[in-house]
Amino acid sequence: MNSKKIVVTRKIPQEVLELLKSRAEVYVWDSDEESIPQDVLLAEVRDAAAIFTNVADSINKTVLDAAPALQVVATMAVGYDNIDVKEATRRGIPVGHTPGVLTETTADLTFSLLMATARRIPEADRFVREDKWKSWSPMLLTGQDIYGATIGIIGMGRIGEAVAKRATGFDMKILYHNRSRRPEAEAALGAKCRELDDLLREADYVVLMAPASQETRKLMGEREFSLMKPNAIFINSSRGTNVDEEALYLVLKEKRIWAAGLDVFEQEPIRADHPLLSLDNVVVAPHIGSASIATRTKMAMMTAENILRGLAGEKLLHTVNGEVYEK
Repeated sequence: MNSKKIVVTRKIPQEVLELLKSRAEVYVWDSDEESIPQDVLLAEVRDAAAIFTNVADSINKTVLDAAPALQVVATMAVGYDNIDVKEATRRGIPVGHTPGVLTETTADLTFSLLMATARRIPEADRFVREDKWKSWSPMLLTGQDIYGATIGIIGMGRIGEAVAKRATGFDMKILYHNRSRRPEAEAALGAKCRELDDLLREADYVVLMAPASQETRKLMGEREFSLMKPNAIFINSSRGTNVDEEALYLVLKEKRIWAAGLDVFEQEPIRADHPLLSLDNVVVAPHIGSASIATRTKMAMMTAENILRGLAGEKLLHTVNGEVYEK
């Protein structure tokens, strides 16, 4: 029996699971639908050397306290706001994540969400399935043009730039707001940097790609939405905490902006009785930005590699808290 134990908090591809099992004892919460219950997680990490986690799990101080033998935490995600990185660093525990591998797939989903919202695809699908389509009509389910429109990207990181590349295929004018200028993107894509308020006033599509942080918490609120055009569309596939959902609901209900496409929410999973889901001008997805078979498998394999490197005392492929190696 392998001496070290890995706790895997969700069902993962079989080939990745077999790799981990060949190197350690593995406990896996084998579900595609439900997060691991807190009491089960706390019980299983008591003798764990590694935690293979994801965005749905809170790896907080309580969990870390329950795992005295812990050597490494790795999340199958780029974002890591669900992990108490500061506490892990204090304990000398490296935290791994999976940047880069999901860029293109998430950009695909983001632009798909933009298109589906602009052209009212989910609403049209329901219209046909509910047998409401009686004849062709000139203004039936009319939406917004994408080709030649202005897109404003808040957060011009890897994924934001990939979304901008897709926008060039639609001959869109590209604006962006970022903590720092991106001269390479400006040169390659013709993107123009704007202050946030100016971007919101000019853009036909506002796409939020900012990471989750204290600075970006509820970055989009009542004031920001009020600056947008009445026919503008808001897209969020970053983090739900970056948006004031009450303010978004209000401006959508009052038709102060035209529509929203959302892949992420402040509380996940979002419940069916959430006010946003009562609106016809909202298109939603269950946090599937990186959900292609190929990409999720790559993410799982990268997470496994981070875990195995951590157990071997080696540097992870991608470490959130690199300062642990300086101790």
